[in-house]
Amino acid sequence: MKNIVFDLAGVVFARNEKRCPKELMDYFYFINSGEKLPDFWNDYDRGTRDIDSVAQRLALFRNSDFQTAKTMMLQAVTYQEQVGATAELIVDLKAAGYNLFVLSNMSKEYIEYLRKMPVYQYFNKDIISCEVGLTKPETEIYKLLLDTLSLDPKQTIFIDDRKENVDAAAALGIVPFHFNRTEPEKSCEQLRCMLLK
Repeated sequence: MKNIVFDLAGVVFARNEKRCPKELMDYFYFINSGEKLPDFWNDYDRGTRDIDSVAQRLALFRNSDFQTAKTMMLQAVTYQEQVGATAELIVDLKAAGYNLFVLSNMSKEYIEYLRKMPVYQYFNKDIISCEVGLTKPETEIYKLLLDTLSLDPKQTIFIDDRKENVDAAAALGIVPFHFNRTEPEKSCEQLRCMLLK
């Protein structure tokens, strides 16, 4: 194994539930529910809807007003923090000589914020949905990853917290790892055993 590709939300970054207001967590319940995301949210990640357009749809979806929806969206970005266990793992993987990459469904506002985080410096390159007009689990985004970065799928592991995303990667021969967002320490220890021991 030479290449390790990380999803971002729920794997490298997450909202700190101790710091994040319950009102905000409840407002965005659908993000981590495990259910299919609303089409307007996928469009936001794809980069085909801007924040105002999504806020309008979100307001209808959550039975609130536009300004509340947009305020919630902007606040949600600032509550993203590095997942401690994952950040430590990334540092150790880089030191061990692995090539580290990102493949993530992410909107413009989120990725601009997250790229400023200390852990981001360890990634060689990233493929972000809003910048390429594709989203996981579409086959085309995985092909873009492999082709753009010249990765051999058999030497590449993909880490994501959504099963449908790792299944789509596996269909192209990429080694899948389904990350447990509720127990990141356990998932990171499993990855350490696979990659560092």
